[in-house]
Amino acid sequence: MINNKIFCLGFSLLLSGNVLASDFPPAAEIAAMTDQQRHTLAAKTEVWTPVPAVVKVAAAQAPQAAPSDALVLLGATSADLTQWRSVNSGKAAEWSLQNGEMTVKPGTGDIRTVENFCDIQLHLEWRTTKADPAKTGQARNNSGIFLQDKYEIQILDSYQNATYPNGQAGSVYKQTIPLANAMRPDGQWQQYDIIYRAPRFEGNKRLAAGFVTVLHNGVLLQNHTEILGTTEWIGPPQQPAHGCAPLKLQDHGDKVSFRNIWVRKLD
Repeated sequence: MINNKIFCLGFSLLLSGNVLASDFPPAAEIAAMTDQQRHTLAAKTEVWTPVPAVVKVAAAQAPQAAPSDALVLLGATSADLTQWRSVNSGKAAEWSLQNGEMTVKPGTGDIRTVENFCDIQLHLEWRTTKADPAKTGQARNNSGIFLQDKYEIQILDSYQNATYPNGQAGSVYKQTIPLANAMRPDGQWQQYDIIYRAPRFEGNKRLAAGFVTVLHNGVLLQNHTEILGTTEWIGPPQQPAHGCAPLKLQDHGDKVSFRNIWVRKLD
């Protein structure tokens, strides 16, 4: 079994050993780079071993009703996306909605919840489209759920699709490799159940790290995993002070669909 604490330590050593935080230029310089230069830089924080074992899971079931004390962010009877806003404009989310299923509208940008959250229990179901054989790795049906708008649990078609394991479905992106690969084939609904304890701050000082537990299709992928900081594509995690913040879903250019999203506040 893979030990999450070992991975957190390993990633810390990665940044302080072979790859240093000082190896990454300031954000302004990164923004001025070519795409190829940025991808080369991003590869420094890709971890390719170990590869989580594949676990076969049961077929998806019909969505169950949310608990009575949950806030439903997207349900079978949702007629609109009033719980969500565009990150780019702050106006109503532009993703499509049909029969209680919300689908990324590529190019419209990320969306986030109207309400802010700290400690939560989160349930969401997501589905990728039929895999395009020409698209592999991170290019195959990519999205993500960001806790407090900063900490990404990766959403990706990881069914028979090799990529760096600290970027596959269920990873704390670019930080912690999941304990298993519990993907159903493309076109089938996937289920995440997430327990999240937010980091604690006093002023600009971080008093305690955040922790996350993630189950994918009923299989434990993250076991009270420490979140090292923001989940960056390029460079090491950052630890900016913050309070409660929205949940965010990512528009990565792929038509990933969502249904049955609800959240229970634990604080």
